[in-house]
Amino acid sequence: MNKFMDKDFLLDTKSAKKLFHDYAEKMPICDYHCHLSPEEIYKNEQPSDISQLWLSGDHYKWRAMRSYGIDEKYCTGDATPKEKFLKFGEALGWCIGNPLYHWAHIELQRYFGIDTPLSEKTAEDIYERANKAIAEGDFRPQSLITKSNVKVVCTTDDPIDSLEYHKKLAEVPGFDCKVLPSFRPDKALNINLDGFADYIKALGNVSKIEIKCVDDVIAALQKRADYFGEVGCRVSDQAFDYVPFAKADKNELDKIFSKAMKGERPNQNDTDKYRTAVMLALGKKYAELGWAMEIHIGAMRNNNTAMFNKLGADTGFDSVGDCEIAKPLSRFLDALNIEGNLPKTILFNLNYKDNTVLATMLGNFQSSEAAGKIQFGPAWWFLDTMDGMTNQMKSLGNLGVLGKFVGMETDSRSFTSYGRHEYFRRIMCRLLGRWVEDGWYADDDEMLKQIVEGICYNNAIEYFKF
Repeated sequence: MNKFMDKDFLLDTKSAKKLFHDYAEKMPICDYHCHLSPEEIYKNEQPSDISQLWLSGDHYKWRAMRSYGIDEKYCTGDATPKEKFLKFGEALGWCIGNPLYHWAHIELQRYFGIDTPLSEKTAEDIYERANKAIAEGDFRPQSLITKSNVKVVCTTDDPIDSLEYHKKLAEVPGFDCKVLPSFRPDKALNINLDGFADYIKALGNVSKIEIKCVDDVIAALQKRADYFGEVGCRVSDQAFDYVPFAKADKNELDKIFSKAMKGERPNQNDTDKYRTAVMLALGKKYAELGWAMEIHIGAMRNNNTAMFNKLGADTGFDSVGDCEIAKPLSRFLDALNIEGNLPKTILFNLNYKDNTVLATMLGNFQSSEAAGKIQFGPAWWFLDTMDGMTNQMKSLGNLGVLGKFVGMETDSRSFTSYGRHEYFRRIMCRLLGRWVEDGWYADDDEMLKQIVEGICYNNAIEYFKF
């Protein structure tokens, strides 16, 4: 029997151990997509306790607690920090098979020096020991980022954001990590959601453009993209249940836009027409700027209306969608490519059924502009599991060039979530090690070193041009 999460956790062959300990383990981290707050990174405040560090805003943990049957007051309610942590510890002991169990213990080991498994029996002791470590140590955001060997962080930022904290962070002495913005225009694309008209007015104000039509929306977004570029942005990010593709002429688009600005909610077809026009223009802009365009596909959000009304978005009530994505995605990429406007693109799916769709879609639009110009993004959110990450890499290996994969990102709001990179690297080395041991890939140490170090860090640095 293997020891619980020891130094060779998940590394089940001699080759896997060598690949991880000799190469993957020591590589820096490029976190090219996350939801960390640049303001919190800049202000650099010490957390009060482990509950603040771990449970505040973490809907992964809330979902597990709810599924175990814990009352909402211990998730997002007014229970004390200790009560919340004890309830989380109680639930975690039952989460066999859930990556949350592994993430939590990697974080306890790496940041707190605690090897004890967390459960109802041990939660109070671990709470006290972790808080003692916080009280006596340095758990400020910049220190945790530095300790985790993170060299690049790309936050997720709205086009109307001032980016003031990104600018301030660039001037912090001794902080050896680039904190860069990412351009996330979802609110300008979501013409079918409440608050669209108010957002467009805010976009007009910050860009100093009077927005009267769709062309004005595009002009305002392009102007803000230029500003983001000046502050170091190299990445855009868009989230869709499926990638829209429906063409319309200017007059039709402006009619759709005018109705939305008056408070009328467009139907799905009209929404797709508007999004298509804006995204084609943005794709061209991203290509001009040399950015990578991330497209996250497949989330079905805010399913629980009662809890959405109570807590708002991003509180743990999203799930995987099952839309058909192949044809509209193909037509969207082709429309950009045929005009020479297709930027570097990373496609993320949230439904496992779409692995082969994306892994084969890449090959349609590759070019010599960049190795792996069109990337199959790492398994994320509900696929951010041992099986999900393994299957994503298998699909890319089977159908593309896994050696040029840009690797893992945290997609997280937590400053201790960099343990997820270790988790990914162990799973990757487990997979590659098995292929070597089975004689499926040559035992070529020089080549394997380049592949592993590339997927861990080097490929992303080169791809994004950080």
